[in-house]
Amino acid sequence: MATRPTAPRPGPAGPLRTLGAALALALAGTTAGVGAAEAVPAPSPQRLVWTDCPADPSGAPVDPRLRCTTLKVPLDYRAPRGRTIEIAVSRLPTAKPGLRRGILVHNGGGPGIASLHLPSAQEAGYPREVLDRYDLVSFDPRGVGRSTPVSCGRTAAEVPYELVFPYPAPDGSIAPNVRFARDLARDCLARNGDWIRHLTTADTARDLDRVRAALGEPKISYRAASYGTYLGVVYAELFPGRTDRFVLDGNVSPNVTWQDRLATWDHAGELRFEDFAAWAAERDATLRFGATPAAVRANYLALAAKLDRAPVNHPVAGPVDGNLWRTLYRLDSYHTALFQEIADWWRFLADDGAGPVPYWWLTKGTPGIPDDNDVAALTAVLCGDTPAPRDLGRYQRNVTESRQRNPIVAGMGANIWPCAFWPAPVEPAVRITDRGPANILLLQTARDPATPLVGALAMRATLGDRARMVTVDGGNHGAYDRSVPSCAVTAADRFLSTGALPPHDLACAPDAAADAPTSAAPPSGRSGR
Repeated sequence: MATRPTAPRPGPAGPLRTLGAALALALAGTTAGVGAAEAVPAPSPQRLVWTDCPADPSGAPVDPRLRCTTLKVPLDYRAPRGRTIEIAVSRLPTAKPGLRRGILVHNGGGPGIASLHLPSAQEAGYPREVLDRYDLVSFDPRGVGRSTPVSCGRTAAEVPYELVFPYPAPDGSIAPNVRFARDLARDCLARNGDWIRHLTTADTARDLDRVRAALGEPKISYRAASYGTYLGVVYAELFPGRTDRFVLDGNVSPNVTWQDRLATWDHAGELRFEDFAAWAAERDATLRFGATPAAVRANYLALAAKLDRAPVNHPVAGPVDGNLWRTLYRLDSYHTALFQEIADWWRFLADDGAGPVPYWWLTKGTPGIPDDNDVAALTAVLCGDTPAPRDLGRYQRNVTESRQRNPIVAGMGANIWPCAFWPAPVEPAVRITDRGPANILLLQTARDPATPLVGALAMRATLGDRARMVTVDGGNHGAYDRSVPSCAVTAADRFLSTGALPPHDLACAPDAAADAPTSAAPPSGRSGR
């Protein structure tokens, strides 16, 4: 896991395919005093030196107009003149400076997703009326990528997907998950000391405000998905007067713990499987996974159980057991365009490795970035934002119950994370409220497996008159997707270009003929949270 970029595969805007690109969520509490803009001493002006950007870890081409720089920010905003860390920032200027409104900032989700190259990757997804009005800006969040990267000292092989995502053992035991979570927490804390405990969403939002100030902008506009929605509302709560137009896509519940948010994955996985099962059943003549959705479901569960007993070797990925298969399915369920990739894996595994070898999308890490960087950053944010229960028996009970109700995800969402062995957060989480300007547009699909509708509804209720919400009848992770045009795409483009929010909340199906899988290349990332 960690920064394991993939071969370039363009698709709907979203994070790269890495481990950290599959999580998103936060806690109730009072707003931390140091978070308020007036409570943080104004930063000294920094002279930014812009250079060519490094190569994109995904292998995708980098727009030659994209420029990169770094700025220093406090490690601990309670001690703003103490130790500093570096934040890597990128900017793609508008081609129409005479029409320029300001900057449109992006985040790749995660937490733990490097985002430095997002302006180059996202440019093709915007209409001209948006590109004319903004410089596209992004940054690697603190601890991630080229922003003073954090590490727990693990190799890629020591942070396997099926344990980072805590799938229980085939018999339902969480003992292996407890050991992995305890040992990962120990290693992260031992290697980094106090530094890793300041890798939080609130501090990342404060970093973003330092980016705004360094760029000389009075306000920012913002578009992000998944975990990026939480980062966006934390920024909007801490710095409401510095927000312009915010588009948040694939939303999380704002005032609960990460543990509560992660637990919603289990039922969300059940809802999303209905889409895949219907797709596969329609293609039974060629796929042979089942002629009805119910048969597809039964056969999926049977294959997972078979792999629990006898893994199948993949020439690149190695042994694929039931939990790795569950992980592969889940990450490919993030977009309908990836359903064929699920089918390729299913056929390969059902045939015991005979026939065509499916594509393995993780490649070597990025030079200079620790192999476990995305896992380390993910762990730090999850555990630094909100506390987690310490009662190990509670996790086992929750997993046992969830496995019975939600066998597709096998109780993974309810399981234990390293946060059960982490010190208490250094400050309370920022509590999101309905106080602030009415300049937030929420986008959501109805059956998102990573940031389910229940979280978006909680976000909508919390923000009140600050927001409008557009819900699309679909199951992709994210609704701002030009390969699946809908009222969400139309509303977001209109809002970013003109500032006009919908007069009321909207719901729609994808545009005509858009709800079928596209022939375009699959998305380059599977974000979550």
